[in-house]
Amino acid sequence: MTITEATATDTAILELQLGRVPRGVIGIANRCVCGAPRVVATKPRLEDGTPFPTMFYLTHPAAVKGCSTLEAGKWMETLNQMLADDAELRAGYEAAHKHYIQTRDEVEEVPEIKDFSAGGMPTRVKCLHAILGHALAAGAGVNPIGDLLIERLVTDKLWDPVTCSCNHGETPTDLTK
Repeated sequence: MTITEATATDTAILELQLGRVPRGVIGIANRCVCGAPRVVATKPRLEDGTPFPTMFYLTHPAAVKGCSTLEAGKWMETLNQMLADDAELRAGYEAAHKHYIQTRDEVEEVPEIKDFSAGGMPTRVKCLHAILGHALAAGAGVNPIGDLLIERLVTDKLWDPVTCSCNHGETPTDLTK
């Protein structure tokens, strides 16, 4: 996993994507094919001292919308049933949970969130946005639920990680002009 430094352009794009000033930015954990941020890596403890377990925060509007569409369609119920029925999937999801915590602890150990990762890991699927953020940051094969999520987003034509859907109509560097 590579987290790249967030440039001034990245920060401006994040602000547009989020509709607010981003907090606790460590860097960019995943980028669109056009170079714009898709996932921001966030400090485990924000500047005001608040613990923040969601280290990999999905910011890409089209990916966020795709996850919201699947959540509204109750696809999480299907994923939770798959977890209940498939021991291998559960083991992979548990490993993803441990990966998430280990990666976050390498940045800073925060006792208040030491056993928490994101998205309901390791026992349930609670937030597709958090799962996709981790899957994109970590790469294929690390989070099996995230891999299934990406597959479903592509199959349903909700979002595709290999196609730019930023809808900015400009190069990312032009967004700050």
